[in-house]
Amino acid sequence: MSTDCQNRNIVILVVVAAIVTVISEFVGVIKIDAFGVKFSLLPMLYAVILGVLVTPDLLGKVIKPLGRVLTPDTIKMTGNIVMLALLPLGVKYGTLVGPNVTEVIKAGPALILQELGNLGSVLIAMPLALLLGMRREAIGACSSISREPSLGVIGEKYGIDSPEGTGVLGTYIVGSVIGTVFFGIISPLGLSLGLHPLSLAVACGLGSGSMMAAASASLANAVPELSGQILAFAATSNMLAAVTGMYALIFLALPLSNFLYKTFMREQQVDVKS
Repeated sequence: MSTDCQNRNIVILVVVAAIVTVISEFVGVIKIDAFGVKFSLLPMLYAVILGVLVTPDLLGKVIKPLGRVLTPDTIKMTGNIVMLALLPLGVKYGTLVGPNVTEVIKAGPALILQELGNLGSVLIAMPLALLLGMRREAIGACSSISREPSLGVIGEKYGIDSPEGTGVLGTYIVGSVIGTVFFGIISPLGLSLGLHPLSLAVACGLGSGSMMAAASASLANAVPELSGQILAFAATSNMLAAVTGMYALIFLALPLSNFLYKTFMREQQVDVKS
């Protein structure tokens, strides 16, 4: 791709992102109180949905001028731009840790050990995915929550065009749309179950900037008197999860996923022969 074409695509993406941002901010935060549970729908959710809708495979097929502007080549550049765009978010949340560093230190090993919970995606999701007919795609889709660090690890190890790369990209896109809604609802729901707001704040940090922002903001709105501590705990947990999660994926989750895949396929071949 020529430099002029790349510059054109970047300008198009910036303009489209600005339009989507303005529309999303205009809608604003929608607060919902259902069945005694308070949660918020954030502009980030609308932005993700609008961003998916304007792609060449959806509205681009119906609205031809849009399809000629937002081409597949333009969309291919969005992955790297998303990772760059998340850097200011990481800096913003990082500044929240300092004023609450004493409370964070008191939490001790809990912030690190919570990363082991991500192995549940392998032990639970991997067998289900294989039973539903997925093959190597399941390794990319189920070895983690498939966020930015996972994209990097899977892409480097298998190639982003491989079946494993297809799996991690599929989960990444679905997680961006459904995950932000799910975590925005589930975090304040934990309050009605008697869980402490700060323990829920730690759970908000799972290595995804967008999901963490949706979950922690919704939780902070539900408990405004602890909003500063909630955002600090969530940001710290998210940073640790992003770092430790990458190593957990490389040394624990991926080997376990490959082992389950080989075991499942071996048993399936035995069943076919018998």
